[in-house]
Amino acid sequence: MNIKENISLKPYNTFGIDVIARFFIEIIGLAQLQKVLELEAYPKKFIISGGSNMLLTKDIDALVLYINLKGISIIEETNDDVIIKVMAGENWHELVLWSLENGYGGLENLSLIPGNTGTAPIQNIGAYGVELRDVFQSCTAMEIESGELIAFDKDECKFGYRDSIFKNEAKDKYIITSVSFKLTKQNHKLNTGYGAIEEELKKQGVIYPTIHDISRAVITIRQSKLPDPKEIGNSGSFFKNPIVSKKIFEKLKRDNPNIPFYEISEDEYKIPAGWLIEQCGFKGKRFGETGIHEKQALVLVNYGNASGEEVFELAQKIQKEVKEKFKITINAEVNIIK
Repeated sequence: MNIKENISLKPYNTFGIDVIARFFIEIIGLAQLQKVLELEAYPKKFIISGGSNMLLTKDIDALVLYINLKGISIIEETNDDVIIKVMAGENWHELVLWSLENGYGGLENLSLIPGNTGTAPIQNIGAYGVELRDVFQSCTAMEIESGELIAFDKDECKFGYRDSIFKNEAKDKYIITSVSFKLTKQNHKLNTGYGAIEEELKKQGVIYPTIHDISRAVITIRQSKLPDPKEIGNSGSFFKNPIVSKKIFEKLKRDNPNIPFYEISEDEYKIPAGWLIEQCGFKGKRFGETGIHEKQALVLVNYGNASGEEVFELAQKIQKEVKEKFKITINAEVNIIK
């Protein structure tokens, strides 16, 4: 068993935070994973996969399990639909491209989201009017305590806005090993009404969009706003968009007539956190080795040598000023490891 010592986790998190794992092992098989979980010599274990939705603020004094399980297979298929099983270590965007190459619809709006497939259900990732739960069929997870593989269907995952059972009562109890999705083979349900997709399609001269067109539009939009983690450390959107009641929204609207919003229900409105942060003057500001991206105020960045603690302190400063100015609490979307 190839357990390494004192390994930098900088290559394993998209923020590029340089912390040290006391022990480290790459997991490439289910049997291996079960054996590693049974190792009593390493009572503390820490799970990492794509490293795209976490902020590491300290060295990890544990055995770090890097989940790198690979494989995509077709489970069921009809003339209209296909159910695919994707292992946890598959890169998310590469999965989206694979689905498009095969003519499968459902993932196109989720193009270019960083990270791996196994962590996608934890966050219930979403973008441009689509969430993972819209195409989710089930997932298999290994119980850390017993090493038993357990299946979770959509209801059991308790998906919410950037939320799931794996962030709450099941947190730190399971390792997701594979995820199954139900995708369309024809009569694709196209979602173009969110954000700037329709505008981008017009720019590209697309009148009757395909799933490929929507993916290309989303990629263009994301690349125009979001920095590539390979070029500058970041974890995408750092904060969730807050959801407020109608009463609070109406007051915000009176005080800020130009405030952007999305009506979710008769009594719920989603406010773009990026707009709130920008109104507080943070967009494009740099604080030493960390800062706020110049094109998207939702994105905190590491300019090269920022510590996780520095990024965390900046996040707290932003939260405090948004709360003071708008009386709204914005919560981190990123999992902060303290």
